[in-house]
Amino acid sequence: MKKLILASAFLLLALTTNAQNNNNEWFASIGLNAINSNGAQSPINNPGDWAKSLPLSLAVELSWTEDLAIEQAFTMNVFAEGDKIDGAVLTEDFTYTSFDTHLKYYFGKHIFPKADWIDFYGNAGVGFFHINNTNISANIGGGVLFWLNRRKTFGIRAQTIAKFALDSKDSGFETNHFQTHLQLIFAL
Repeated sequence: MKKLILASAFLLLALTTNAQNNNNEWFASIGLNAINSNGAQSPINNPGDWAKSLPLSLAVELSWTEDLAIEQAFTMNVFAEGDKIDGAVLTEDFTYTSFDTHLKYYFGKHIFPKADWIDFYGNAGVGFFHINNTNISANIGGGVLFWLNRRKTFGIRAQTIAKFALDSKDSGFETNHFQTHLQLIFAL
């Protein structure tokens, strides 16, 4: 855990130093999220076990090149009594919270160079999440961003992130899961 905190602090220091040297762009996003907690099962084959109560999703993103950005996200949701987590029916409500740090690579302009209103990206990073206990996850995902103006200061984005729990054997409900977001994004 100390190594993860030290690595995060070093990365933040490097980005802050870089931010002072270039014309970087800051973005904020707010929206909704849904969590599919089937553990190791595919959400495509069995799309059950969704949390979708109090689905708050917030993020701040720093783009330091045309293609690369780093994002710090906070999400909150609720698994309600009667919902399922990894196939187990809940007898009480559980609040899901997570803090995720992702490195993003925007590659849409390389595929569609003339379509400046849409962009695709892949992201990877680490997360810290809590349902009944706390766990750390390795995250990988991707998304699409639709710009609603020519200056690219306001848009809508949709993304899905697979979160692989690092200590899923003894963690209870804190296992592998998918999180899907729909957010408004705007320049700061």
